[in-house]
Amino acid sequence: MSEKASTQEKIIESATELFLEKGFHRTSVREIASRAKINISLMNYYFRSKEMLFETIINLLIGDPSSSLKTILDSDLELNEKIKQYICRYIDMLISNPLLVSFVLAVLNHSPDKITKLKVTDSLYTTEKFANQLNAESSKGNIRKTDPEQFYLNMLSLIAFPFAIKSLINEKNAYNGIEFSKFIELRKEIIYNTLISSLKP
Repeated sequence: MSEKASTQEKIIESATELFLEKGFHRTSVREIASRAKINISLMNYYFRSKEMLFETIINLLIGDPSSSLKTILDSDLELNEKIKQYICRYIDMLISNPLLVSFVLAVLNHSPDKITKLKVTDSLYTTEKFANQLNAESSKGNIRKTDPEQFYLNMLSLIAFPFAIKSLINEKNAYNGIEFSKFIELRKEIIYNTLISSLKP
């Protein structure tokens, strides 16, 4: 790894930790530089502002990994298959990005304006096409009358909440990282069956 890449990684890692602990607005550039063990001028060389650093972190955690989520929701797949693929892809993404849920929740708690305004977060929420599909299937009598917003929030909660309380689950069950991942893998089918059952007319 080059010295430049190593320095950038230190800055990103330090900023991520501080944003998790204190939120965006309560974290200073000086604190980030201090934790990364570099001087402020060097940090400003790599990232011209705290805002640019924050957006870099968001894109790393959300941008590329989550782009396929929106693709699934906007696809022409049948509803059941779409729900199955979405659950599996989202869980795989969270397993690969264990900081994602805690980071988003921390930023929303401390500095909600910093994340709700970012377009990249749209891929973590429902889409108009998915909502229309639920309404259309309901109109045909294929599923029960369903509020798309409520259904999506149910799906998102079932997927994300275990990651928000990961430490509690691990402590209660004496899981290590591998065991937690296996536990979460089992939830793919559990969540799918729960959601499909809730749609049955």
